[in-house]
Amino acid sequence: MYAVYRQAHPPTAVEFAVYCNFISSQEKNLVVAGTSQLYVYRIIYDVESTSKSEKSSDGKSRKEKLEQVASFSLFGNVMSMASVQLVGTNRDALLLSFKDAKLSVVEYDPGTHDLKTLSLHYFEEPELRDGFVQNVHIPMVRVDPENRCAVMLVYGTCLVVLPFRKDTLADEQEGIVGEGQKSSFLPSYIIDVRELDEKLLNIIDMKFLHGYYEPTLLILFEPNQTWPGRVAVRQDTCSIVAISLNIMQKVHPVIWSLSNLPFDCNQVMAVPKPIGGVVVFAVNSLLYLNQSVPPFGVSLNSLTNGTTAFPLRPQEEVKITLDCSQASFITSDKMVISLKGGEIYVLTLITDGMRSVRAFHFDKAAASVLTTCMMTMEPGYLFLGSRLGNSLLLRYTEKLQETPMEEGKENEEKEKQEEPPNKKKRVDSNWAGCPGKGNLPDELDEIEVYGSEAQSGTQLATYSFEVCDSILNIGPCASASMGEPAFLSEEFQTNPEPDLEVVVCSGYGKNGALSVLQKSIRPQVVTTFELPGCHDMWTVIYCEEKPEKPSAEGDGESPEEEKREPTIEDDKKKHGFLILSREDSTMILQTGQEIMELDTSGFATQGPTVYAGNIGDNKYIIQVSPMGIRLLEGVNQLHFIPVDLGSPIVHCSVADPYVVIMTAEGVVTMFVLKNDSYMGKSHRLALQKPQIHTQSRVITLCAYRDVSGMFTTENKVSFLAKEEIAIRTNSETETIIQDISNTVDDEEEMLYGESNPLTSPNKEESSRGSAAASSAHTGKESGSGRQEPSHWCLLVRENGVMEIYQLPDWRLVFLVKNFPVGQRVLVDSSASQSATQGELKKEEVTRQGDIPLVKEVALVSLGYNHSRPYLLAHVEQELLIYEAFPYDQQQAQSNLKVRFKKMPHNINYREKKVKVRKDKKPEGQGEDTLGVKGRVARFRYFQDISGYSGVFICGPSPHWMLVTSRGAMRLHPMTIDGAIESFSPFHNINCPKGFLYFNKQGELRISVLPTYLSYDAPWPVRKIPLRCTVHYVSYHVESKVYAVCTSVKEPCTRIPRMTGEEKEFETIERDERYIHPQQDKFSIQLISPVSWEAIPNTRVDLEEWEHVTCMKTVALKSQETVSGLKGYVALGTCLMQGEEVTCRGRILILDVIEVVPEPGQPLTKNKFKVLYEKEQKGPVTALCHCSGFLVSAIGQKIFLWSLKDNDLTGMAFIDTQLYIHQMYSIKNFILAADVMKSISLLRYQPESKTLSLVSRDAKPLEVYSIEFMVDNNQLGFLVSDRDKNLMVYMYLPEAKESFGGMRLLRRADFNVGSHVNAFWRMPCRGTLDTANKKALTWDNKHITWFATLDGGVGLLLPMQEKTYRRLLMLQNALTTMLPHHAGLNPKAFRMLHCDRRTLQNAVKNILDGELLNKYLYLSTMERSELAKKIGTTPDIILDDLLEIERVTAHF
Repeated sequence: MYAVYRQAHPPTAVEFAVYCNFISSQEKNLVVAGTSQLYVYRIIYDVESTSKSEKSSDGKSRKEKLEQVASFSLFGNVMSMASVQLVGTNRDALLLSFKDAKLSVVEYDPGTHDLKTLSLHYFEEPELRDGFVQNVHIPMVRVDPENRCAVMLVYGTCLVVLPFRKDTLADEQEGIVGEGQKSSFLPSYIIDVRELDEKLLNIIDMKFLHGYYEPTLLILFEPNQTWPGRVAVRQDTCSIVAISLNIMQKVHPVIWSLSNLPFDCNQVMAVPKPIGGVVVFAVNSLLYLNQSVPPFGVSLNSLTNGTTAFPLRPQEEVKITLDCSQASFITSDKMVISLKGGEIYVLTLITDGMRSVRAFHFDKAAASVLTTCMMTMEPGYLFLGSRLGNSLLLRYTEKLQETPMEEGKENEEKEKQEEPPNKKKRVDSNWAGCPGKGNLPDELDEIEVYGSEAQSGTQLATYSFEVCDSILNIGPCASASMGEPAFLSEEFQTNPEPDLEVVVCSGYGKNGALSVLQKSIRPQVVTTFELPGCHDMWTVIYCEEKPEKPSAEGDGESPEEEKREPTIEDDKKKHGFLILSREDSTMILQTGQEIMELDTSGFATQGPTVYAGNIGDNKYIIQVSPMGIRLLEGVNQLHFIPVDLGSPIVHCSVADPYVVIMTAEGVVTMFVLKNDSYMGKSHRLALQKPQIHTQSRVITLCAYRDVSGMFTTENKVSFLAKEEIAIRTNSETETIIQDISNTVDDEEEMLYGESNPLTSPNKEESSRGSAAASSAHTGKESGSGRQEPSHWCLLVRENGVMEIYQLPDWRLVFLVKNFPVGQRVLVDSSASQSATQGELKKEEVTRQGDIPLVKEVALVSLGYNHSRPYLLAHVEQELLIYEAFPYDQQQAQSNLKVRFKKMPHNINYREKKVKVRKDKKPEGQGEDTLGVKGRVARFRYFQDISGYSGVFICGPSPHWMLVTSRGAMRLHPMTIDGAIESFSPFHNINCPKGFLYFNKQGELRISVLPTYLSYDAPWPVRKIPLRCTVHYVSYHVESKVYAVCTSVKEPCTRIPRMTGEEKEFETIERDERYIHPQQDKFSIQLISPVSWEAIPNTRVDLEEWEHVTCMKTVALKSQETVSGLKGYVALGTCLMQGEEVTCRGRILILDVIEVVPEPGQPLTKNKFKVLYEKEQKGPVTALCHCSGFLVSAIGQKIFLWSLKDNDLTGMAFIDTQLYIHQMYSIKNFILAADVMKSISLLRYQPESKTLSLVSRDAKPLEVYSIEFMVDNNQLGFLVSDRDKNLMVYMYLPEAKESFGGMRLLRRADFNVGSHVNAFWRMPCRGTLDTANKKALTWDNKHITWFATLDGGVGLLLPMQEKTYRRLLMLQNALTTMLPHHAGLNPKAFRMLHCDRRTLQNAVKNILDGELLNKYLYLSTMERSELAKKIGTTPDIILDDLLEIERVTAHF
């Protein structure tokens, strides 16, 4: 069986974070890593809130946010990460370690905006392994605080020392001879720690100490191991040793050691200067050790009594444990500690005059997310990374304390007052409408604030923490279920393909939540009009002048805005007219309370319209017809310019106040909006003819208005310093309110309406100085004046040259040849070009035949303050998306200091090919551009649709491209309505911040974006916090509700004892500093997808000690339904009461019934009705249904039951292995997974009522989860295991090695790199279309989806062997051809990984779709070259890859 793996949703868990100068020396970045992903963020200050209402309820207008600057995907899981400043570079490098013993040193490459590998270190020689086959040790990387060297611990016993060169002088001389970059590293060497001390084994942690002359590494280890049950006879087993590394001589003496530390020490923290030394964390105690002073330790609870002889003094007023805690120093004597329950403490080291620590002071500051890593950022900011919840950016403030008590009270009061508005906002449709917040309601009380006091020296300080920003995480996904969305517009309810959503259980403990994922966007249709024949449309803003307009600017910020009444500010952005263009006429609709057609107006209606949009700060409207341009104010025409340039106008682009038009023959001309002084207020358009060469015809263009400050021709030492300055503040010259900027239809028109475009350009120049001066003092701590807008025009010529000109004087500042082939980085070559323009002409014309033509380009600025310019290009069969990044070559010439980096995407622009393509090209080109219809813009820029700005990409595969202030580009498909012809934003009283679009059927739909989803995520998501661990979720189809199983932890104070036959509970009496063990209390309840709230009175609590081991909806035989089967919710439980009490369990069968809802609570129409709950002979560990019967695994047996009269009657049973924990069935086959002994296939024969073993896998395997793989008439058994592999087994009785079918054979295997606990299966998409020949190949093939514990979603798709072989050759070629990030090898990563040696080789047979997708990212030449290598054509490969995309386009 052949299959392809795809990662449909990247993992979202965060495991490592460092704060360093990654991008440039000017500003620090937060680099976070989780699984195989690396993200780079920066802090942005004074983010303007998108909704004003949020401002007033927050009480603070300023919230810092994280903006994503770059992201990288690796072929390997990051095991450890550190940063280092290498000599002679102005940015920091990252050290990344990977299994088993690899170390990559990477840094940011400013020329390609990518990751550059500086050096690779590989230590997987067999002699280092010491004969061990299995390696459980994580390669730990630590860097010396003075950047002199790094060490990596591999295989638990070998210390690799990687020295860095320090002397800059020698560096320069070597740089002349060799390559300068290599010289930052000296050769590495290995220390075997057992040579230092033969007892140096079982290393727990290691850190470099501060304040030593040579790099000094402190190692915490446990030579002779013990565990809590053995502490009575063996305790205080941990030791520390400090070694001084002399790098030049390669000697490493031990300078300090100490043994007999408590057995539960788990990490060390090096204390910064001036105090020095280390703090050692143990589970129940905290120690401070330094070389020359006696050790100091405190016990944190009473569990230290009798478990350690180390002298500890009780710490007053705390009762905590430090297992799973994370800590980070915020000053030299204070650290923040996050405990395993999310509580945040500030620990102060109180020192005496000799700088030795004499006391610890703990103080509880907040309660937050369960933390996996913690990083101190700028003073005042802290990052908490989590794989169990959303990662948070916190701001902490220290207040000198006058009256400690009131501070705490006031803080809690503040928290309470905030509750009501937040609760209200959750229901309000507006809360997801602020994409800047990424606001899912679980952050609203993610942190509870306490007053806190710390005594350091003599001063008391309180800390308060608040959440500034959060990074969404949907992991760990424990269980998943498909369901139907509660709201789907009736237009789409008849679609042949079902529209489903995925609900996954996320998080743990108080971070527990349900995440509802929908990959594609489903618009909420307000109304639909049948308007056949319209091929393009635009909406234009128009509002009649109101006398009170000037005051609108002032009160835009005021709290009255919270009422969300359409204020005047809002009115200024309302769309007044809708212009629909047809073949031979134009329809003008006025859009007010209702939409009506205008018969007489200043608009041209006799012919088609080329373009319509706003100009002059949205005050005026321009309408471009093939023969002229009209300037209107409302319906009144101010100015008409007939334009005759020899051929009709086919294209227009506006960058306020410039209008650039192009004719069918490629003639370009420009108009500027001017102030007519002698006519008073009236404006007119003035012609300005650009001086540009016409050697090759211009085929498309785009005017661009830049407010990011990135587009500049000035030389700068570093761009990013200026980018900080570019953060906009309100200046006296122009008052900007973010929401006022208009949305004009043609996406190429970038009218941001944020400056005063009515002044002519030279006036703008003169006002620049005053603007900067006046805004300097209004700026926040970023100290910034706002960027003046600059104007540019991008042209693409027939010979494939792309040029950018500076307006208004049309100076060439950027030039790229062969633009349509899609290079990875667009680099300017305008300097070399201009001199030799004439000679180049000949050879270019000859080569021009094979260059595809560009149909459309758009340059738009998105993201925070419009600071991220993106370039979109539609080339014949393809869509190219580039992101601009600053690049200053330090050269004198005045070119544009920008480069463009290609962005990967899977948007399919390939349409059905016409056979007669070859001969059609020359003359076909001309007639294609003549008709306006051929040039309908596919890229539609929008400024504010439900609070998001971006580009809607029309065409056969419609997508939303969104970039919010979070900075990541999101592409969401909108497949639900087929191909989309044209699109326009539409802000109207009846459709606030909505949009319009035409589908293929000529239906105009007026729609809004559903606001309950957050679109600033890899898939649109809604996270519903339940604040408890969610174990199982299952959709009940008949009643359309979800059954959810959750648990909360409660302290356990009694122990069950067996006295004879009787069971009695003994209550344990302990002192008040004792910490009781926790135990889970389980319950199940129904959740309605309408409001995602628990349905009242449906909760079923389980008994104390009772754990739910499985919960499913099962189809059992029933007389009630036509099909003879009915869906029930079935649970298996087991009662765990310690070792002495026999383990038993229960089976519960519940029916979801309909009752009369309680008044005012429509959701209460569903209730649980318990049909069966009886104790079984053993623990019930797995359940499933098989031909209408219930199958249960009880102890070591599997039973088959039939449900009659609310009772289960046994039908058949069979004995199995150790512990069956998963069961699934197809027809009458049952697949059962054992926790240690792999899988078995069983069959139920109804004639003889027997359950029999068909076949099993005889080799041991620790199974996590199972599912079926369906490939037409072949059935595979898919297994995920402990080593993060996926394997496919098959029943092949004909094969010799299966011993006549007794053994299942492994037919495919693959390493996912994440643990998989949840599978689900569904048919391929588009197989219902029987007319399509392609559909037949996917007929009866099922996609098996899975969710991982790292918050990723992936899929396996069965393939035909022919396609598999072709793509396998491509995969092998890509592995060697492409440079991979951090030098990792995709083949090694995807190879089956097993810790135990087995007598079986990897079978492979599963392709890596992540690697294959890199083919889409290559340029045309690279694609052809690769295809030629493997003997095929790029078209065939692209069709194969996009076909995978098409058939898996679910949700």
